[in-house]
Amino acid sequence: MEKVGQHVAFLILGPYLLAVLVIGFFFRRRATANSSAFLHAQGALPVAISSIAFIAANCGAIEIVGMVAASAKYGMAALHFYWIGAIPAMIFLALFMLPIYRYSRAVTVPDFLRLRYNNATHILSASCQAAMMALVSGIGLYAISFVLHLFFGWDFFRLMLIVSSVVLCYILFGGLRATLYNEVLQFAVTIAGLLPLTVKVLHDFHGINGIRERLPVALDHLWLTLSVYQPHTAALDVTGVVFGLGVVLSFGYWCTDFLLIQRALTARGAQGALRTPLIAAVFKLCFPALLVIPGLAAATLFGPKDMPRYDQALPLLLRHYYGPALLGLGLSAIVSSLMSGLAGNISALSALWTHDLYRTYFRPGLSDRHYLWMGRFSALVAVLLSLSAALIALRFDNLMDYLMLVFSLFNAPLFAAFLCGMFTRWATPAAGFCGLLTGVSVALAHNITVHAHAIVYGSDLLASFYGAIYAFSACLLTIIVVSRFTERKGLEALAGLTYYTTPRDSNAVTPGILVFAGCLLSACILLNVIFR
Repeated sequence: MEKVGQHVAFLILGPYLLAVLVIGFFFRRRATANSSAFLHAQGALPVAISSIAFIAANCGAIEIVGMVAASAKYGMAALHFYWIGAIPAMIFLALFMLPIYRYSRAVTVPDFLRLRYNNATHILSASCQAAMMALVSGIGLYAISFVLHLFFGWDFFRLMLIVSSVVLCYILFGGLRATLYNEVLQFAVTIAGLLPLTVKVLHDFHGINGIRERLPVALDHLWLTLSVYQPHTAALDVTGVVFGLGVVLSFGYWCTDFLLIQRALTARGAQGALRTPLIAAVFKLCFPALLVIPGLAAATLFGPKDMPRYDQALPLLLRHYYGPALLGLGLSAIVSSLMSGLAGNISALSALWTHDLYRTYFRPGLSDRHYLWMGRFSALVAVLLSLSAALIALRFDNLMDYLMLVFSLFNAPLFAAFLCGMFTRWATPAAGFCGLLTGVSVALAHNITVHAHAIVYGSDLLASFYGAIYAFSACLLTIIVVSRFTERKGLEALAGLTYYTTPRDSNAVTPGILVFAGCLLSACILLNVIFR
């Protein structure tokens, strides 16, 4: 049975990997015409492509392996990552932040901080985001190799080299445009591979209520079993979930992550850019059916002996429910989704280094051909960094815990800097740099303290939630205080960079977009009430 499954997996994975390379080769001319086309592709794609690429970039290791593992570990509370930790922030991005991003003409997310604050803030934010992307791409590379190693027994480190080589090839061929079209293909394969698992699980347990009846009470609710504030003993509490995840980490990820903003800005026209995260939010609203439901089933089917690492939950489910043919398709779904996140982070890291740091500060004024070459070379370096970062992921039994730790270190203070930069006119250039530096320092200090056991939390996930709250608050307070004693920019210098200095007619927030956003928010609230 297992050998047949391996042969079927080869038959499905082989053509899929070939298709990935063909797509990259197909777009090689348009994508490599100049460095901008290779690295950014702004305003070049239909909204359908940008929307699917937007959600596909999120559906890497965090979604496929990480969310099933989190559901097996934390139960129904994993739904918080969708209905508190995603939808409100995606709506806020579409209605308030994307219009400013577009009108500012910033090429990258750190580039906006350069325009709003100063060069020092730009360098610090670009360095933080580059470190975060390298760590997150390492998660994706680790997850792909881990799954294939678990199924086929192939050498773990050799797998990392093979997978990273395939991803690097199609990025070098077609740049960002090829990456986005490949993300559409990968998203379709992901849905096709995981949907039968959800159907089989629901049939086996006679619906979602059948699964919930077998869960311990602590894993069976979103809100009813959470204490308001109990960080030192509880796995999760309301304060950590609402403020740490729902406000800081959620908004910090969806509203400042360069990988996501980059995809929204590839849509044609202002309304296309705004609709991109809203259309993606529809998929996000429904995605728990593919991942959380199987994860809950894994919590009831497998014990600690069967599942020593929570990251094994999805592979064990595929073995349990799928025959040879579906097993091959399921493996293709996992590999495609993980490659999507890996490729997205590598291409974004390449753009960040080439545009924000190399072209701006190290070698300005050179030919476009040189920057195109540097974009390709930095993609190779990004792959090497991913290989190194993948080794760090071996220390965690749940990729979601690791990912939240990474976001708490960098995204939380970044969001505070963006919030003050976009929605105030008084935040000064010096305050932006001091606030971001303080926030990152506080986050690192908190993490060191936790690992030294000077502060004890009920779970690693809750520690990251509270770490994000402290980092965000430290950055925000520092910006407020320093702004009182340093010189602010004039209104002319802030034109198009804040909510109050961006022309209203440039926002393109139509009544249809507002109704769409309202429906999404209402559905989100309703789902929280139903599964409370």
